[in-house]
Amino acid sequence: MHEAAPPTGTTTDGPVLAQLSRLDRFLPVWIIAAMAAGLLLGRAVPGVDDALDAVRVGDVSLPIAVGLLLMMYPVLAKVRYTELDRVTGDRRLLLASLALNWLVGPALMFALAWALLPDQPEYRTGLVIVGLARCIAMVLIWNDLSCGDREAAAVLVAINSVFQVVAFAALGWFYLQVLPGWLGLPTTSADVSVWTIVVSVLVFLGIPLVAGYLTRTVGERAKGRDWYEARFLPRIGPVALYGLLFTIVVLFALQGDAITSNPWDVARIALPLLAYFALMFGGSFLLGMRLRMGYAKTATLAFTAAGNNFELAIAVAIGTFGVTSGQALAGVVGPLIEVPVLVALVHVSLWAARRFFPGDPTAPAARTATTASTR
Repeated sequence: MHEAAPPTGTTTDGPVLAQLSRLDRFLPVWIIAAMAAGLLLGRAVPGVDDALDAVRVGDVSLPIAVGLLLMMYPVLAKVRYTELDRVTGDRRLLLASLALNWLVGPALMFALAWALLPDQPEYRTGLVIVGLARCIAMVLIWNDLSCGDREAAAVLVAINSVFQVVAFAALGWFYLQVLPGWLGLPTTSADVSVWTIVVSVLVFLGIPLVAGYLTRTVGERAKGRDWYEARFLPRIGPVALYGLLFTIVVLFALQGDAITSNPWDVARIALPLLAYFALMFGGSFLLGMRLRMGYAKTATLAFTAAGNNFELAIAVAIGTFGVTSGQALAGVVGPLIEVPVLVALVHVSLWAARRFFPGDPTAPAARTATTASTR
């Protein structure tokens, strides 16, 4: 969310959505348009997918990598890094996030994949891989739009990155071979490259994290925090959403043929994904409320638990099973469903802030009023 001051003569008592910029307020429209543009581009221009995928960073297309970096840098430049100790000392938040991301999330996706796609082993395997790839990139956008805790999001994303490097391959082996074997179900062999995971973390988190940290440190030292947050951040803020829209266009241009050629298969894959996002977000949000974390940390907990690292999931599926495989298609359908669903959940989160967090100083209305009163 871009923290520009409200226009003269306006109040901060109205609905939060009414106070957003036009870019933020109509984000669902822009995202649907970007998805449609990508699909049309992929279908209408022969060879565009090969051209976009010609140069790669690790196993990810260079244009997607650029879009993700543009998307993450402004958000990470907003983080107040001097306040990270406030988050690292919150054991309830850290333990809840670890449990949701690395125990509940993969197990839930495994259960939904087997329950709803028992006759589709390739799609089922692809969904299990999606469930194992915890989000380290796009979740920062959803958290920012929902007025979540930026510092908490930065810490949780960093923790997910470490666990992704350490645990992804082991969990893939467990959920694709060991657990199905224990349950008497067919097993799948997947050779997951640790290097693919390391590159994903270093590029999509490491580069924008270092850039964001240096930008804030240098900016505050040169001009002060007031100038940095009131003047500089509003200027670079829209770049994050431009990066998001660019990434969506490129992603769907690359995979548009696979999506439009298999509409029924896409619908079948979408069903467990819809159930997954709803259950993970709703359950995590309720847990945050139960633990009395306050709105901002509750929203951050919910979005970091519900989001997935589709870039990594697609890279692993393509690298292991091939670009035309059912596993790769399942990975591609992931963002097709995740992006509009999590945009909708941003609106749900903002509604819940008004409904269930009256008077909470971390809720959007209270934070906007406080910001306006200090100017």
